[in-house]
Amino acid sequence: MQSHPLCPWRMQVHHVVQETPDVWTIALINHDFYRWQAGQFALVQVGKSSQLRAYTLSSTPGQSDFITLTVRHIEGGKGSHWLTQQVKAGDYVWLSDAQGEFTCEQHPADRYLMMAAGCGITPVISMCRWLHAHRPDARVTLCYSVRSEQDVIFADALRAMQPWMALELVVENRPTADLPEGRITRERLKALVPDMTQRTVMICGPAAYMQQVEGFARELGAAEICLEQFTPADSSVTEADAAEHTLRSATKAEVGIFNAGETLLDALEKNQFAVDAACRAGVCGCCKTQILSGEYRTDSTQTLSAEEIAAGYVLACRCHPASDIVIA
Repeated sequence: MQSHPLCPWRMQVHHVVQETPDVWTIALINHDFYRWQAGQFALVQVGKSSQLRAYTLSSTPGQSDFITLTVRHIEGGKGSHWLTQQVKAGDYVWLSDAQGEFTCEQHPADRYLMMAAGCGITPVISMCRWLHAHRPDARVTLCYSVRSEQDVIFADALRAMQPWMALELVVENRPTADLPEGRITRERLKALVPDMTQRTVMICGPAAYMQQVEGFARELGAAEICLEQFTPADSSVTEADAAEHTLRSATKAEVGIFNAGETLLDALEKNQFAVDAACRAGVCGCCKTQILSGEYRTDSTQTLSAEEIAAGYVLACRCHPASDIVIA
């Protein structure tokens, strides 16, 4: 199978294990030397297609027997369906180099507050294992929100790190005697981490969750907050956005049409302009595109250098055109 240019690492599936009713871990054997930092992600080529998706490397460098991807099955999700329902032992999966700045190696501290919801635990568990092995004197508190007890991913690994790591499980429904129903609140967080001003806070989960708990942490005095998410930007179009704009390329004769309110990535894909897209959340940098003319705003510049931004490069998934656009 021909690999995507961004995914040069061929890895063989050793086994697949179901973690929860809708989450699976794919364990990969790498016959070369693959370098990554705890908390980073990789782009994954979806089957024999040219499509890419971004998934966290849930394994920990130097400690895990395999390189692992832990993936929630999303109804209608091409990448998650392939990895969780079709991939089997012996198959091959192509990965990119490891990417991302959401890693404790790039944010060293003596005290951490890790906050995760759902599959947001995947980079966090990798970092917690790394800190346990390499920074045993670090003070780490993990606040992990799940829908129910059966949705706790990596339950055994989390238990194994106690009492070194302080663990607070927040169960939103179907409570048990050991895990009463509840939600994370500012007051609960203050009681859990009274030394918030001294903590580096690392958050991963759905966008609404991240926005809420980041607000709590800032109100409680946190100064160093790092966030990671793979939630696509909302590109819904309202009636007020009914105006149309044109999309042109310096290397393509065809003219595309798109609605105001759509992202540049929406416009490129709808008009069949060549573009790679993986995380669709302004994190991986896969959809980097140079705009030659036109008005727009962006809400993520991760992976872009100052020189690239000055030259008009944007992340198409988080670029919102406000006029006709010409790309390189």
